[in-house]
Amino acid sequence: MLKSVKLAKRALDLVGAASGLLVLAPLFPLLALAIRLDSSGPVIYRQRRAGRLRDDADAQRSAGSDPSFEAFDMFKFRTMVVDAERQTGAVIAAADDPRITRVGRLLRRYRLDELPQFWNVLKGDMSLVGPRPERPELIVNLALAIPFFEERMRDIKPGITGYAQVSLGYSGRPLRDSALLEQLHQLVNPYGLDYGSDGVEVEADDMRVKLLYDLPYVAAMERFRSWAALELLILLRTPLVMLRGLGR
Repeated sequence: MLKSVKLAKRALDLVGAASGLLVLAPLFPLLALAIRLDSSGPVIYRQRRAGRLRDDADAQRSAGSDPSFEAFDMFKFRTMVVDAERQTGAVIAAADDPRITRVGRLLRRYRLDELPQFWNVLKGDMSLVGPRPERPELIVNLALAIPFFEERMRDIKPGITGYAQVSLGYSGRPLRDSALLEQLHQLVNPYGLDYGSDGVEVEADDMRVKLLYDLPYVAAMERFRSWAALELLILLRTPLVMLRGLGR
């Protein structure tokens, strides 16, 4: 990443996150009340996520170790029942996941559950724009299953919004009007695995689609004008995606 991009991006993060917290502060108590009335449990959910790819990742790979990522605690408004992973362990939420509460579905649809992450941006764990951070328990297997998957986070902070987030649904599926739908069969399940009679898809499939957007964003950061244009596009699209309720 260019030094000029890094400095401009951090300045934008500080101004944007502080402004977002100030403007949206009156909304937080209302969302908190809705969550508490709908289900028991904490309002804010803290979850460990994998951030930037460490600088020594190449050395670790050469030594036969898994590439490691900077881990941090990400904050969200709770959208699932308490102890949602007690029976399953760490898994990626599906579009119609039964663990999601009624209020949680609305929060996810309009992406309001992400608002507490403005605090993560102020702390420096995240950026306003960037690839979504994944679970540390899942990321090693994803990196093994998807070529160059870890490169989406090389020297890049994860983001609240991003190119993939404004172009795809909440779980990473193409939107109904997306041109990707015609090529989706070529993008997912490249090894022809048998998912079984229930048709359950492997978690890596949606991540392969996300990677089509994450890698171009990373590449754009090598030129200031390219980054600035794409960053502005993503930031302008984000409220439109939220208002249209495309976070499904």
